[in-house]
Amino acid sequence: TAYNKEELRLLSEFCREKKLYLFMDGARLGSALCSEGNDLTLSELPDLLDAFYIGGTKNGALLGEALVLCNEELKQDFRYHMKQKGALLAKGRVLGIQFLELFRDNLFFDLAIHANTMAYKLRDGLKEAGVPFLSESHSNQIFPIFANEVVEELKSRYRFEIWGKVDEGHTAIRLVTSWATREEAVASFMKDIRQVLSA
Repeated sequence: TAYNKEELRLLSEFCREKKLYLFMDGARLGSALCSEGNDLTLSELPDLLDAFYIGGTKNGALLGEALVLCNEELKQDFRYHMKQKGALLAKGRVLGIQFLELFRDNLFFDLAIHANTMAYKLRDGLKEAGVPFLSESHSNQIFPIFANEVVEELKSRYRFEIWGKVDEGHTAIRLVTSWATREEAVASFMKDIRQVLSA
C-alpha cells in the first residue's frame, strides 16, 4: 500500500507536535508516486518529512538511494557523520550521476509507470482467473493467494517470495514487477498460471 497526502499530513503533524523526526523509506518511491489513486507529488514531500530516500536500485539505477534531508537541523555535520560511520563512498560521484540521469526527461517516473503497468496486467489477469488477493495493491507488488499445491507447482517454474499461510490449504505469495519486466514475461506467466489452475 502507499500513504496518501492526508495520511502523511497527519503523521507529519503528530511528529512535529511530539518533536519527533519523520523519515520515509522511499526504496519504492517511484512506484508509489506513480500508483493508481496517488495524490502526492515528489515536490510535496519536503514539506511533510524531515528526511526521505529516493530509491534508485529498485527503479533502474545500478545501486544506491538518494537521501534527501529536508530539516535544516539534520544537515549540520551530516557529511562528517557519514564519513565517521564509514558511509562516505570514495567514488560517490557515480551514485549521483545515476540520479542525474534518472531525473532527466522524466525517466525515473517512466520506469516506475512501466513497473506498475506490468503489475496491473498481472493483477487483472489473475483476477480474471478467479485468484483472490491478500490485499489490494496499486503499486508494483501484488499478493495473490493460491492453493498450496498450486504454489508448489509454480515453485518448480518460478522464483517468488512466500508471504505467508492464509489457512491450512492456501498461501499468499508476493510477485514484484520492475522497470525491466517484459510484457512477454507477464503473458508467459499468466499462460502457465491458467494451465496450473485448470489442471
